[in-house]
Amino acid sequence: MSWSLDDARPIYLQLEDIIKSKIIAGIYKPGQKLPSVRELAAEAAVNPNTMQKALSELERSGLVYAQRTSGRYITEDTHIMKHLKQQLAHEQIRQFLEAMSHLGFTKEESIRLLIEESKGEA
Repeated sequence: MSWSLDDARPIYLQLEDIIKSKIIAGIYKPGQKLPSVRELAAEAAVNPNTMQKALSELERSGLVYAQRTSGRYITEDTHIMKHLKQQLAHEQIRQFLEAMSHLGFTKEESIRLLIEESKGEA
């Protein structure tokens, strides 16, 4: 999963979303130590202060926690993980329905097409 960033939203929010996606995708697993701020910043080609802000937001949400001297870790709280997964799924669905609306489809038509595609009927 790449670190594709754009100018549409603040960079730290995009970084936060990318890290959330990496957690849900299993790239970063519950209880796993995250790479350091500097390592993540270098990987994403952003300023370490920007990455620090993104990680602070993840801490605030409870998805990541800090051990004073050993770094940041992914939460092992299954409720937080399940909530995040649901939240990201709803966001993807909203984006899909909005894109289909721009193509002239109603929600009902979009859902019908999605069901057909999932059954291989398209």
